[in-house]
Amino acid sequence: MEDKLIETNSPEETFELGRQIGQEAAAGTVFTLIGDLGTGKTVFTQGLAQGLGITEPVNSPTFTILQVYEEGRCPFYHFDVYRIGDISEMDEIGYEDCFYGDGVCLIEWADLIEEILPEHFTEITISKDLKKGFDYRKIQIKERYLG
Repeated sequence: MEDKLIETNSPEETFELGRQIGQEAAAGTVFTLIGDLGTGKTVFTQGLAQGLGITEPVNSPTFTILQVYEEGRCPFYHFDVYRIGDISEMDEIGYEDCFYGDGVCLIEWADLIEEILPEHFTEITISKDLKKGFDYRKIQIKERYLG
């Protein structure tokens, strides 16, 4: 996927962008999702899940850290690491099986665990600009290579 800057003007447009990305995502893809509270990370993630063929409700796993969905065309590993107190908690969850497994992985608040991210991932950053309207979102998509 090439680097992109996309602007959406409604939750429906943000959802649709997520759905399109989900349709194109291949097994083994890792997405990181960065944005302040209320920027639409969950809406985007719900769209991505639908693009993977997941029909069950998708919510942010803030308190469980990881939610696994297996009904789509490949497993979907949805992390929300906002409440991670220590990076060792990720070992306890078995993150490596997800990051390097046969599914699609999406990590909300990934900037908090950057030291364990894989060498290659797609970084998605969502931000608001209230001057452009309440529902306006700027979504930056960048391929990242660490190391």
